[in-house]
Amino acid sequence: MEYDRLQKSNRREFLLRIGIAGVAASITSPGAGRLFAMSQVGSNISLPALPYAQNALAPVISENTVSFHYGKHHQAYVNNTNKLIAGTDLEKAGLEEVIRKTAGRQDQSTLFNNAAQVFNHNFYWNSMKPGGGGEPQGKIGERIKDSFGSYQKFADAFSNAAAAQFGSGWAWLVIDNGKFQVIKTANAETPIVTSAKPLITIDVWEHAYYLDYQNRRADYIKGFLEKLLNWDFAEKNLV
Repeated sequence: MEYDRLQKSNRREFLLRIGIAGVAASITSPGAGRLFAMSQVGSNISLPALPYAQNALAPVISENTVSFHYGKHHQAYVNNTNKLIAGTDLEKAGLEEVIRKTAGRQDQSTLFNNAAQVFNHNFYWNSMKPGGGGEPQGKIGERIKDSFGSYQKFADAFSNAAAAQFGSGWAWLVIDNGKFQVIKTANAETPIVTSAKPLITIDVWEHAYYLDYQNRRADYIKGFLEKLLNWDFAEKNLV
């Protein structure tokens, strides 16, 4: 036990010396279930900490999936974005500014794809919460009924959009010109470069669900809607 404690302490000190404070904190933190941000030192675009423990979405989304999805895929988009903006006129720009200034530019497609994926993933993690899902109440519930006729019609439209997205992409609930709509986007495309304002999203890239569901995307979508969807986050985005 004493040997293990010293090993952890020495490793933490090493990580602190090379500047990876987020990783060092995770070694000794009592909240072992939480993933910490692991942004590059001195970088402009950061990886936000998850709003819940990495095992909190189970059994719908396993800890193993969250660990790979957040700690590998999401982190890689952050790292790539910071590398691509280094030494350019976007080096000090905020994430959304980077996305808007590179959207539709063929010469900036790699930067756009990575930056947009950072935003989309940030939004995705917040679109879920433990014990979420089901029919919403309050203002957001009324708006869903006004726009779609019923919660079930919304759920059908959202499920169909997510399931029908060919290959990699996203399904979104957005508000555009005051009206709720369900849309889908391919690859890294994001509604923030359009007139639409996103309210919630689901990631249907395979890395979001394949470890848990293999090719059963529909089961993943069903679990998201019934048990994870964060209606509180959606309502906050109405403001």
